Amino acid sequence: DFPSTPPPSPTGLTYRKISVQKYRPPSVYGGLNTIGNYILAVNEKLTMQNLNDRLASYLDKVRSLETANFQLEKQIREWYETSSPATKHDHSLYYKTIKDLQSKIGAAHLNNARLILQIDNAKLAADDFHMKYETELALKQNVENDIAGLLRVIDGLTLTRADLELQIEDMKEDMAFLKKNYDEETERLRRQLGGTVNVEVDAAPRIDLAKLMDNMRQQYESMAQKNREEAKEQFDIQIEKLNQEVAVSTGQLQIQKSEITDLRRNFQSLEIELQSQLSMKKALEDTLAETEARYSLQLAQIQAAIGNAEAQLIQVRADMEQQSNEYNSLLDIKARLEIEIATYRRLLEGEDKLPTPPFWLWAVAICAADICTCKWFPPCPPPNHLKKNIFIHFN
Repeated sequence: DFPSTPPPSPTGLTYRKISVQKYRPPSVYGGLNTIGNYILAVNEKLTMQNLNDRLASYLDKVRSLETANFQLEKQIREWYETSSPATKHDHSLYYKTIKDLQSKIGAAHLNNARLILQIDNAKLAADDFHMKYETELALKQNVENDIAGLLRVIDGLTLTRADLELQIEDMKEDMAFLKKNYDEETERLRRQLGGTVNVEVDAAPRIDLAKLMDNMRQQYESMAQKNREEAKEQFDIQIEKLNQEVAVSTGQLQIQKSEITDLRRNFQSLEIELQSQLSMKKALEDTLAETEARYSLQLAQIQAAIGNAEAQLIQVRADMEQQSNEYNSLLDIKARLEIEIATYRRLLEGEDKLPTPPFWLWAVAICAADICTCKWFPPCPPPNHLKKNIFIHFN
């Protein structure tokens, strides 16, 4: 009995079963023992010769399989020595590169957070300066309004001064007119007194008109002088006050102008600094985006390399497992061949001798590839009703 499908073998030969069939033939004409013994001796000689040939071929195959097994073990050891450390070393390099990239990404994130904090601080400072600018601008407008009010006061004082000067001129004209009238009245009275006749009469003492006129003139002059001095004093006091107010206003105006100039200069410098900070922020954001893109690309490349390395590692493990299976299969074949050799050795040494009467027939199945052939020794098939199968399994 032979199987229909042979098992795989790395050498191309498939050893299935050896079906040893023995039978006891019926006696012909009451027993021809001598002829049977002769036939048995001839069959044993042919069988032993065939077994010797097969044993030699099996020994050659065993030696070739041992050589192939040794070469395969050598290749496996060389592959382990060359591939395994390199793979581990490559993985450590990948891990080291990934760790370095992660540290660089963390440093970039910290730097980005630091820059964002600086940008926020710059924004807060810019807002503070903007508020200060608004406050100073309001103060400037208030000072300008005060200056405009002081200018209006100065204009009013100037008009008042002009009015007082006009009043002084009018008073001078009035005083000149009164003096002229006084002189004319005095001259008229003198002319009237010069053309009269002195008549002495007993009467009350007469009034000294000249003295009276002198007294009146002195009174008017003293009043005019007093009015002039009072007007001058009042004018001087008002002028002094106006000068002081103008001086104070001018000083405050100069101070406010200098403060406005400083504020304008500070505003311009802060605006320039804000523009520089904004440009720096834009440049840093562009640099950060470029750095993130570059590191993302490098990380993707490293992940792809790691994926390729893992795929290669999986393939190597699969190849190792396949080679290990083939190696175990070869070891199994070797063990089977050793069992078969031991069996043939026992046959050659006479451990499994066949009984002489009646004689025995052997059937050996030889399988190469998927084709199995059966040879009988001696080449005469036994009857089916006396056939007994003995199997040697190599499963």
